[in-house]
Order: sequence, then C-alpha cells, then structure tokens
Amino acid sequence: MSHIVINTTINGEATEFLADERDSLLEALRERVGLTGAKEGCNNGNCGACAVILDGRLVNSCCVMAAEIEGSQITTVEGLAQRDHLSPLQQTFLEDAALQCGICTPGFLVASHALLAQNPDPTEHEVRFWLAGNLCRCTGYDKIVRAVLHTAEQMRKA
Repeated sequence: MSHIVINTTINGEATEFLADERDSLLEALRERVGLTGAKEGCNNGNCGACAVILDGRLVNSCCVMAAEIEGSQITTVEGLAQRDHLSPLQQTFLEDAALQCGICTPGFLVASHALLAQNPDPTEHEVRFWLAGNLCRCTGYDKIVRAVLHTAEQMRKA
C-alpha cells in the first residue's frame, strides 16, 4: 500500500498525518488522527453519522477520499466545543434529551451546526429538510428538531 502525507487544518489546528492512499476522510479522522466523533453508520453516504464540515460545506466523510483534503479546513464534532465547554448546540441537545445511543448524534450535531451557521433563524420545515440526510434508528426526530430550534432561539437572544 502506498502512503501519502496530508497537511490540513482540523478544528482550527494545523495537522499533518500519514494516510493510506485509499483511506476515506472518515477512516483518516478515526484511525490516523484519532478523532473518533464521526461514526461509520452506512459507509455509503446515506446515514449522515460521519458528517463533517469541509471548507464550509457539510459532507459525509465516508464519501470523501483523505487525499482530497490537502490544504482544507475541516470541522468535526470535536471542534464544536470550545475548550472544556460544550457549544450551545451540544448543551441544548443534552438538556433537551435530543439523543439516544450516540451513533447518529455527532452527525446531527455537525449538520445542525452547519445549518445554524447559514441560517440562524430556521423554520421547523427548514430544520427537518436540512437534517433529512441524517438517519436515526433509536428515536423520532422531534427532540432533535426542537433542540435545533431552541438553540437558534437562544443564539438570537444572546
């Protein structure tokens, strides 16, 4: 197998790592960089459990090759918290019980973060549409949608 050196910025920190040329971004994040927040659910881009923000766009990291991220900016679920404090979105997910087993939660958090960055005042319909690429087998989506709307409301008041 051939290895490549990748230089990128992950969660605001310059990062260099060695990856197999066939690694997906998901595999590189988990196995090479040690960031295990993004989860492998389907490994074909259908579930959203591996969502990350790549150069400002929400992507499923299982569908991006690690070799493609050279020089890119990546935000993972680990990058949402600020030092030892959860982000407002993470805190609201926790307080509003908008999670179950945790496999899908990182993807929902990253997708919701991307939505609120683009639209700080989404309607319920817009939240549901935006999160349509994220699947959860454990629960309904109502608590998740309410948590996103609750966070948006809190952010507008701040």
